[in-house]
Amino acid sequence: MAVTSSITHLKISDKAPAIKAYDQEGKLFQLKDIKGKKTALYFYPNDDTETCVKEACNLRDNYQMLLKKGYEVIGVSHAPVASKKKFAEKYQLPFRLLSDPDLKICKEYGVFGDKLFMGKIIQTIHRITFIIDETGKIEKIIHRVKSGEAALQIIGIVS
Repeated sequence: MAVTSSITHLKISDKAPAIKAYDQEGKLFQLKDIKGKKTALYFYPNDDTETCVKEACNLRDNYQMLLKKGYEVIGVSHAPVASKKKFAEKYQLPFRLLSDPDLKICKEYGVFGDKLFMGKIIQTIHRITFIIDETGKIEKIIHRVKSGEAALQIIGIVS
């Protein structure tokens, strides 16, 4: 349970902050590289942990549907490139996973902060998804991601 219901300072219609990070293949990625495409940018706490696996596999299992609906899918967490590669290979994830080891992207998107976990307040990446439109503006923010229904939340079938 989060200490606050929403930690991000970003709002719908804000310009999405620029991203420059390496993906699981060690390739440099910038958000501007996919301008003109609708993007589901999802932040998650860590690679290969139970809830993160559930979310990633839900997105994997629904990836073709998301592509048909016009969505590019990109995941972000603090884990290094080698961890991203292992995670993507283990679960056959067809989308980009970005490494944000210094939490720069997470902080720019306002998804890093306090969370109540097992009775203690910890600092972590909050599970939040941003839908970015073709012009680079935030169209939707999913604050309470349901890991087993993440893809349906993205396309608006499940809130």
